[in-house]
Amino acid sequence: MKFHPSTTSTTALYLLSSLPTSYAWGSLGHETVAYVASNFVSSDTTSFFQTILHNQTDSYLAGVATWADSFRYTAAGRFSAPFHFIDAEDDPPTSCGVKYSRDCPVEGCIVGAILNYTTQLLDPDLDAVNRNIAAKFVIHFIGDIHQPLHDENLDRGGNSILVTFDNVQTNLHHVWDSNIPEKLVGGYSLPDAEKWATALTAAIKTGVYKTDADSWLEGVDLRDPVSTSIKWAEEANQFVCQAVLPEGKDAIVGKELGGAYYEAAVPVIELQVARAGYRLAQWLDLIAAGGKTEL
Repeated sequence: MKFHPSTTSTTALYLLSSLPTSYAWGSLGHETVAYVASNFVSSDTTSFFQTILHNQTDSYLAGVATWADSFRYTAAGRFSAPFHFIDAEDDPPTSCGVKYSRDCPVEGCIVGAILNYTTQLLDPDLDAVNRNIAAKFVIHFIGDIHQPLHDENLDRGGNSILVTFDNVQTNLHHVWDSNIPEKLVGGYSLPDAEKWATALTAAIKTGVYKTDADSWLEGVDLRDPVSTSIKWAEEANQFVCQAVLPEGKDAIVGKELGGAYYEAAVPVIELQVARAGYRLAQWLDLIAAGGKTEL
């Protein structure tokens, strides 16, 4: 599945970059994924994407990690709203599973979007404005696909499941996007994200994830973005049955999730954010190696 490239003007891009960010994985989660990736990419990849993104700082990835969420709520970006998720038509907690042919509709989904914008980044004839847009989409969508409820159809990915978290009414999707990560880290600023990414990077290099990290890159194939990203979606979707709704929807509707539920979810969220960042680094390395051109 391939979508038409965006034709947003340079002026529109500037205006969009000044909009406040909205939340999907939360700004904290997306920025942390980006910082983890920036800790693992090669120096050539850093230069490649700093040029594309017009940002020579260490926050060149984190600084645009939530752009796609702001863009989707503009008139110019409304077309991209379906690209943030794939709605698995499964039956949690009885069964979980994602099928590209079944779950990605004609208007698009996150798997097709990763294919489309990766393909654009590899196109040597793509203009600088659309290359910038494509990079920001890829950075964001690889973060999104690792959030279990971005790979689930039930109640709009949990958006319609009302719960409370630390005595504040919210919905299940927001709990996973923002409430749990922000409680864990103690904030949601860019420095908070950088600090969390530093801890996750250490866990990948020398800590609890060291023995598994290489396996996270198995099946990563730049020539086949669909097979690569559907595998990520299937992996994340399994957590809907295992951790998000292990006893079903009725067991959590209206319930407080800031206690035992939170404690059980934290390891899953940390794992998925770490995986997303590590895989994003590999994906960007592959793009930079295969897509070098005059910018």
